[in-house]
Amino acid sequence: MKYGNILAASLAICLSTALVVAFSFMHPEYSVLVIGVYFITVILMSVIVFIISKIYTKNKSSVDSEDFVRVIENLDSEFIVWSDDFTYIRMNKRIRELLDIPLEESCGKDALKKALGLPDLSVNSLSLVTAGKHNASFNTKTNKTVSITWSTSLFKGFKKRSLYLSTGFNITEIKKMKINLASANDFFNSSMELAEIGVIMSTDRKKYAASSETVRMFGLKSNSISVKTFRSLIHPNDRMQFDSAVNSDNEESGEIKKIELRIKKTDGASYRWYSFRYKSIRATDNTLPLFGGALLDINEEREKDMLIERLAYIDEVTEIANRNRLVSIGQETYECSRTLGYSYWIIALDIDRFHIINDTCGYENGNYILRNFAHILYKFVTPGGLAARISGDNFALVFRGYGDDDLPFRTAKNIQEEFAKLAVDEFAAVNLSCSAGFSKMPDDGDSFLNVMEHAEFALKSGGGQPGSICGYEPSMHDSIIGVNELEKSLALAIDNNELQLFYQPKIDLKSGKIMGVEALIRWIKPDGTVITPDAFVPIAERSRLIGKISEFVLNEGCRQNALWQKLGYPNIVMSINFTSADFYQNDLKERVLDALVRTDLDAKWLEVELTETLALSDIDYAVAQMNKLRDLGVKLAMDDFGTGYSSLSYLQILPITLLKLDRSFITDIQHDNIALKIVSAVISIAKSKKIKTIAEGIENPEQEDILRKAGCDYGQGYYYGKPMPAEELEKLFAKFG
Repeated sequence: MKYGNILAASLAICLSTALVVAFSFMHPEYSVLVIGVYFITVILMSVIVFIISKIYTKNKSSVDSEDFVRVIENLDSEFIVWSDDFTYIRMNKRIRELLDIPLEESCGKDALKKALGLPDLSVNSLSLVTAGKHNASFNTKTNKTVSITWSTSLFKGFKKRSLYLSTGFNITEIKKMKINLASANDFFNSSMELAEIGVIMSTDRKKYAASSETVRMFGLKSNSISVKTFRSLIHPNDRMQFDSAVNSDNEESGEIKKIELRIKKTDGASYRWYSFRYKSIRATDNTLPLFGGALLDINEEREKDMLIERLAYIDEVTEIANRNRLVSIGQETYECSRTLGYSYWIIALDIDRFHIINDTCGYENGNYILRNFAHILYKFVTPGGLAARISGDNFALVFRGYGDDDLPFRTAKNIQEEFAKLAVDEFAAVNLSCSAGFSKMPDDGDSFLNVMEHAEFALKSGGGQPGSICGYEPSMHDSIIGVNELEKSLALAIDNNELQLFYQPKIDLKSGKIMGVEALIRWIKPDGTVITPDAFVPIAERSRLIGKISEFVLNEGCRQNALWQKLGYPNIVMSINFTSADFYQNDLKERVLDALVRTDLDAKWLEVELTETLALSDIDYAVAQMNKLRDLGVKLAMDDFGTGYSSLSYLQILPITLLKLDRSFITDIQHDNIALKIVSAVISIAKSKKIKTIAEGIENPEQEDILRKAGCDYGQGYYYGKPMPAEELEKLFAKFG
């Protein structure tokens, strides 16, 4: 019943009363009867109106609420309309489906308790619900857990009861995501801990966020450390590499880079080696720039490589770096100097008339002079610099420049003065002096080798005058007339067929038979003078004549081997050497295949020898080139193993079939127990990779016997024969065939 209807009824009663009164005045004889009937009628109508009004007042909320429930029935969220005396409970379709109950059950107290996640419907429980937001969880009939955040507000209030609306927000999937994220984070941290990998990240390159494993690794006090503090933990000689990494801008390519650093703990003095793989990510509209990387402790691996690296990188006599180490570190220094805007000086030094010292004082005293000269150089090494012995009496010093152009001259002068002080006792009669040439890095070249070459140009420009000190000038190139003349002569020699292959036999240490030969180029002038490749191959590489020479070696080697097979000599492997200029040509595979087809030689009887430095200068491209040759059936050998990078890990990457142990391992193997252990270890590792091994430089039966017992497969050296013409080698087939 509406309020308007009640008002209309009241007006009708008033009007009817007025009519009865008027009728009574007009008809007095009927007035008593009419008024009596009227009053009885009014009383009955009043009772009916009162009863209807009470019923409406009591049920008014239900009528409106039902209309509201029909509105929320199919909304895509959970809704419950309920009264605090629980006589009225209505749930929409969404919550009923979650509870998995029919419409008739949704009006009960049990359904309300379950939906709101209440243990009971007491005043205390309801106060939690009506206070605002309330989290509830319940299990469905299929035992799935549902989590809902309820927001309850007063819908309508009456004297004896109130009507509430509870609106739900389903957070089941969000809770699952939080659990999964927490689990993933725990898994990540556990994985990093088990793998002992630390992670550092920064958005401003001023402060690092450190992972738990990083905190453990370096004894940090928290998960945050400034770049300055972290840098102080790095070895002084490695800080320039770190600075270069931090200041690098490799976001464009997204390239992951790697350096190796010595880092100590915050409370320790000893350093350990770590591999730092890092990457930069540029900022976007929604993200900050990010720099970071992973730190892996490689100290044990570095120690395992130390024995081999010592032979590869450390000069045996002076115990300082050799040329290989100089080239490797020098190029890193060159790249860092360009990145950071630093400058370095390279001084090439030569001990004057050193051959006279050896002849007059003996080799032992000569070695004494070399060692002490190396110690003098080390006094002038700065962080990021290096002192190295390049060859017999040639040395190099790399040190930091600080904007002082007179520094290299003063340094060379100081070295000369220190060296002269060694002329005492048995050296008193010897005039000890050295010459020097210097160049600036990176200004004086486009690579470290280029800058180093210019320093050597400057050294040679002294004209052999003892004690000369010269700085590099571009005009020095014009003075290298002899090199140009040699280039012209070499070009004519190629055209006049003055190049010839000599062959050095390789012996199977088990059977004692020739298993192969190495083809070595010789330049034989018309007067019979023999020029070794050391003298003309570097010139050929600079003048681009090397392509013609390599083509000759490849074709002549295949032709000669095929001829020996046709003449009935034992089938052997012909080994040829490629320079980097040849190896990195795109048509290498086609050139080799063409030579094999032209000479009718099976690919299994051809072997290509590569040096470590050549193979690892571009590891990815080198592996691709090597795989192309392997696809042809050609064998691959790594030459001079131990003189380059000497990391045994590369044996897993390079698809080689033969590993050649450098002669420096073999020279004194019968007396040098360390060399024997290294050789044995390398042979063992090679065998595990199914790679054959051959030792160079065997000169006596004792060395042969030691290597055979160590498991070496093949041998090469003067003990079996020097490089010789084809006709002389044919005589050896009878002896070793």
